[in-house]
Amino acid sequence: MAAPFDFDATVVGAGAVGLACGRALAKRGLSVLVLEKEPHIGQGVSSRNSEVIHGGLYYPTGSLKAKFCVEGRRALYEFLGGHKIDHWKCGKLVVATEEAEVPRIEAIFQQATTNGVEGLEHLTGAQARALEPELNAHAAILSPESGVFASHDYMLALQGEIEDAGGSVVVSTPFERAEPLSGGGFRITAGGEGGAVLTSRLLVTAPGLSAQSVAAAIDGYPPVDIPARHLGKGIYFRLTGPAPFNRLIYPPPIAGALGTHYRKDLGGQGVFGPDLAYVEAEDYSVDPAKAEEFAHYIRRFWPGVTVERLTPDYAGIRPKIHGPGEPQPDFQLHGAEHHGIDGLIALFGIESPGLTSSLVIGEAVAEALCRA
Repeated sequence: MAAPFDFDATVVGAGAVGLACGRALAKRGLSVLVLEKEPHIGQGVSSRNSEVIHGGLYYPTGSLKAKFCVEGRRALYEFLGGHKIDHWKCGKLVVATEEAEVPRIEAIFQQATTNGVEGLEHLTGAQARALEPELNAHAAILSPESGVFASHDYMLALQGEIEDAGGSVVVSTPFERAEPLSGGGFRITAGGEGGAVLTSRLLVTAPGLSAQSVAAAIDGYPPVDIPARHLGKGIYFRLTGPAPFNRLIYPPPIAGALGTHYRKDLGGQGVFGPDLAYVEAEDYSVDPAKAEEFAHYIRRFWPGVTVERLTPDYAGIRPKIHGPGEPQPDFQLHGAEHHGIDGLIALFGIESPGLTSSLVIGEAVAEALCRA
């Protein structure tokens, strides 16, 4: 009789989605190991985003993004409240700054309604300005369920739940390879300070920007099932002085992303971003000269912005699986029906609204693996 596995389930990646997968598996009574290559949890994609809780307005009906965002947002607010994690349901205005943009925000309203987003309202320009006097708006949609939250505190709480259930989150331990075993399960090699060879009955890969390289390091994983990787860089500028708006402000989306938007963070400062530029390598620099471009864009909805008040802040890179001009695909959760390897789920293209959706993504992964 074969010896038992070292762990019931191993998760590669300790960002929000990887930790949510680990939590969902641990909740089902499985022994869980989460491997993270960085010295701390949440140092990749999860550390460089807008910390926005998305309502679920934009995503095609029936897609995983639509389903997971709406359900994930509801679950996330409950989780944040239960763990006393700082958050603010500030609401969001999707703004048409001129008559030509009205059909675009009307299409968003219809899509959001179909997706089951609660509490949406049509606003005239005057009604929008009554809420946010400095706003330039011809018309707007109000989404009261949108908000902001302390994402790192959220990830610490996920880690705590995994560890409370007897699981382990091990940092500075990069995944190196996995070999499916003939009787089921995997032999996993991990490196770094906590390097080891271990066995696991189940394997989940949720490493963000490393999704493709991790999948390629699993013996027998078909290359045809690994989507091409595209790096979508977005930069942010922070506003000095008083924040002009309380609510999130979003113009209509751009191709491939939601576009440069405004948020008032939990510390009370205004932040603008991200834009979108496809890059060839991970580069987190922010060019101060982009402030003029940002100011030009922002003036559409806030005429009062000045370049002098915009300070370079940070950059993030989204793990896109589509390139410029290509249609934006859905989340990809690849199980055995894709790659033919039992006990493995590989996640690709988990960008926005991945943070909002993370709890429900974790539940979907755990349910699929425990059902198989």
